[in-house]
Amino acid sequence: MPRYIVDSNSLSAILNHYYPDRFPSFWNKFNNYVRASDICSVREVYNELLDRFDKKRLVVFTIQNKDFFAEPDNAELQFITKIYSISHFQHNLENKKLLKGGPFADPFVIAKAYILSATVVTEEHFKPNGAKIPNICQHFGISFTSLEGFLQKENWSF
Repeated sequence: MPRYIVDSNSLSAILNHYYPDRFPSFWNKFNNYVRASDICSVREVYNELLDRFDKKRLVVFTIQNKDFFAEPDNAELQFITKIYSISHFQHNLENKKLLKGGPFADPFVIAKAYILSATVVTEEHFKPNGAKIPNICQHFGISFTSLEGFLQKENWSF
């Protein structure tokens, strides 16, 4: 069962800074976590990443585990309803997402972490009275960290 659910901004940071040819030890560890199902993401994150990266670059996440970008189950969809039943968190639905459509991964990442008792890995920061991932996670008692926090927690160094 995954211990970490990774948001698109953290996966973007990995793709932008941890080049496979330059950081093979990072990718060996990361792929071991993927194979062990210790880390995953959600389908909506994949869809967000398609706006920023060539599909070939995203293969690195699916090469070891075709289910890395998981589809939501019924329990996760029900939890998303619970998130947005709180009017303050409705601000999380960014106007530009509503107006132009497209993927919106935040609630799916949060819901998967809640259902699996996993930690969200995101580059968003907690802001008092905010409606971002860390605020929603804190409200529901979901653990969250940054990519750097993940590396520290798992004692990865290169």
